[in-house]
Amino acid sequence: MSENKALFTEKKWLIPSAAIGALLLVIFYALGILGGPEKVEPGTTAGVNQPLPAGAQVYQVGRQLTSNALSWQGTVRSRTVAKIAPKLNARILEVVVNPGDTVKKGAVIARLDDRDLRAAYNAAMAAQTAASAQAGQAGADEKRIIDLYQKQAATRQNYDAVLAQAKAARAMASQAASAAQQAKVMLGENVLYAPFDGVISARLKEPGDMAMPSDAVVLMHKPEDLRLEAAIASHCLDQVKLGMPVTVRLDAIHQSVEAKVDEIAPEIEPRTHTQMIKVKLPASDGLQHGQYGWLELSCQADRQALLIPETAVLHYGQLQAVKVVDGGQVHTRHIRTGKQFGDRIEVLSGLHEGESILTDGGLAE
Repeated sequence: MSENKALFTEKKWLIPSAAIGALLLVIFYALGILGGPEKVEPGTTAGVNQPLPAGAQVYQVGRQLTSNALSWQGTVRSRTVAKIAPKLNARILEVVVNPGDTVKKGAVIARLDDRDLRAAYNAAMAAQTAASAQAGQAGADEKRIIDLYQKQAATRQNYDAVLAQAKAARAMASQAASAAQQAKVMLGENVLYAPFDGVISARLKEPGDMAMPSDAVVLMHKPEDLRLEAAIASHCLDQVKLGMPVTVRLDAIHQSVEAKVDEIAPEIEPRTHTQMIKVKLPASDGLQHGQYGWLELSCQADRQALLIPETAVLHYGQLQAVKVVDGGQVHTRHIRTGKQFGDRIEVLSGLHEGESILTDGGLAE
């Protein structure tokens, strides 16, 4: 009985051991430790070479002087941006514009509840009427006391008191008139108007919300006169001057444009050690406020780099390769690329100076 149990235990452990051994053999074979006399050199794929296609154009790889440009992401913004907010606290009754709407100067943006304003205006008008009546009565008393005083029928004390009362009444009437005029102006603030021709950027409040002087109801901007605003590293500022030409890449419209530095922020952001640069953009079709762009600056000295035509690069998923020409034969070699300079692209590894490649790698496929 014990002998059978020991045999069963031995068979139980034998099966997992055999499976683990087989798995190790597969791994060693995949790594090239077993099953191959030599390893494949990195960069060149194993395979049969192909003859050089007829009419193929060959490019000799060499180093070229390139600008060590860096790209800084920025946002396209209008120079003129307005926050439309009321001058007093009031409930919003209606917002008549939406983001993207084009409005003319003086167009209605929103309407506010004016009940409190109208009550204040009515109270101011009533106070003005009362003050005007008192000033009229004081003026009549003033004329009467002057006539009596000239006839020596009134004392100097009464004369001075009546004149002082008349002067005070006129001042009160003037003050009440000013308050009524101010209430009338404030009553007109229940409607928000567009300050210039522009486009609504954002709608920040809805009907029923409470509008306050420090809280914008909508944002609007002028669609022309656009700038790219980008934060660049502070060590690059020595290369940046007001009015200098720079290149801006605008992916939204698939263009690179020449622009000029329009403004340099005086302070450095302490957390990121960057400084804001604003670049004036030329008028371009499709360019809009809020789009992204890239400010290209050379913050370091020019350097030598291996550049090849972009058309020579083949793409296999996420891998890149070129067709290398050697002795009239063509073989595929994997490479790693870097920055792009126009129709040329930098090769970081996989090629050496003096080697030849096909300018159109697809010809050999």
